[in-house]
Amino acid sequence: MDKTIDSVEVIKPTKRRYITLLMIFVTVVICYVDRANLAVASAKIQQEFGITKTEMGYVFSAFAWTYTACQIPGGWFLDRVGSKLTYFIAIMGWSVATLLQGFAGGLASLIGLRAVTGLFEAPAFPVNNRVVTSWFPEQERAGAVGFYTSGQFVGLAFLTPMLIWVQEILSWHWVFFITGGIGIIWALIWHFNYQNPRKSQGINKAELEYIEQGGGMVDGDALVEKKEKVPFTRADWKLIFHRKLIGVYLGQFAITSMLWFFLTWFPNYLTQEKGIAALTAGFMTTVPFLAAFFGVLLSGQLADKLTRSGKSIGFARKTPIICGLLLSSCIMGANYTNDPIWIMVLMAVAFFGNGFASITWSLVSSLAPVRLIGLTGGVFNFIGGLGGITVPLVVGYLAQNYGFAPSLIYISVVAVIGAFSYILLVGEVKRIA
Repeated sequence: MDKTIDSVEVIKPTKRRYITLLMIFVTVVICYVDRANLAVASAKIQQEFGITKTEMGYVFSAFAWTYTACQIPGGWFLDRVGSKLTYFIAIMGWSVATLLQGFAGGLASLIGLRAVTGLFEAPAFPVNNRVVTSWFPEQERAGAVGFYTSGQFVGLAFLTPMLIWVQEILSWHWVFFITGGIGIIWALIWHFNYQNPRKSQGINKAELEYIEQGGGMVDGDALVEKKEKVPFTRADWKLIFHRKLIGVYLGQFAITSMLWFFLTWFPNYLTQEKGIAALTAGFMTTVPFLAAFFGVLLSGQLADKLTRSGKSIGFARKTPIICGLLLSSCIMGANYTNDPIWIMVLMAVAFFGNGFASITWSLVSSLAPVRLIGLTGGVFNFIGGLGGITVPLVVGYLAQNYGFAPSLIYISVVAVIGAFSYILLVGEVKRIA
């Protein structure tokens, strides 16, 4: 009897959740490369089709229009269909649309295909949030969010120069052929390998209990699988637009606004505003993306360390976000120098701050009502997506008529407003009942 008890006691939790996290990381890398590949090809596309900066702003913005409009429907779809099928449809859809952009013949087709890409990418981060909430206990969740969020920066840091090289060797068309083809393959890998914790192979009972006891929703898709229907009421809308969540939404708008400057206009800013050669600009884009990568990793680790040391979840997670947003405002310092080194340093500091603030999803999973996590994530990403709509248009208009300097001031002001939304609106972090 004693031997049996001893054998049970020595069973340690498996680490299956980290394989799931790695899958989410890879998906985020692909997701963001497919958002930013147009920035790599934009100068060549403008030359080939005679597109102005203002018109290019519409092409950049087309993704965010459908991406934003489909956030709430995407969250609703996720709550009913589940993570596995939602992500398979999404990855396959946006990858096919990305590949077809290589065949675009002008302004209209580019706008249309970017809009389709945005439509299918809409559920991506609500799925990420649901998967991490299902697979990770509360004390590890900020680190998990930080790790998969870092995928958007590390992918761009290392793959943007590679895509620029591909474009110089072959043509801009191949930028889309390669990135779209990789996504199609990954969609199939996801479909045949992902399961929720309760059904997953390779997870033992000890790990399942560890996740569940730590607040992980190991039956996160159970409502979908049992086909239970809970009526949606007007009171639910009040919960989704609770003051605390509005503060988080505004912060996400600020974070997304700066991110979309780097995803769209940053290479053009370097080459057209500062007169830096294309290949040199490709190297310079790597530095801010790497800075953001380290920022988001450091942020997640710091938040989890503070939580384990006894600090409240609110203090542990809001502190990096507020500090990161305030740090991001230094981007406008680039208006006062033409030295490539100083430009790169200022952009790296600003984007480090953006990465440091990018663990906002960890607060959504801690604040949102349990059965409304998918829809709340959709609203959260909807508000953030408005930054993706406005920044390409605002920067395109200002750059065409006044240069890039006013654009950097605009982005800085938005970052400061985002920081104060966390200070004044979010308050204590606890799940809204």
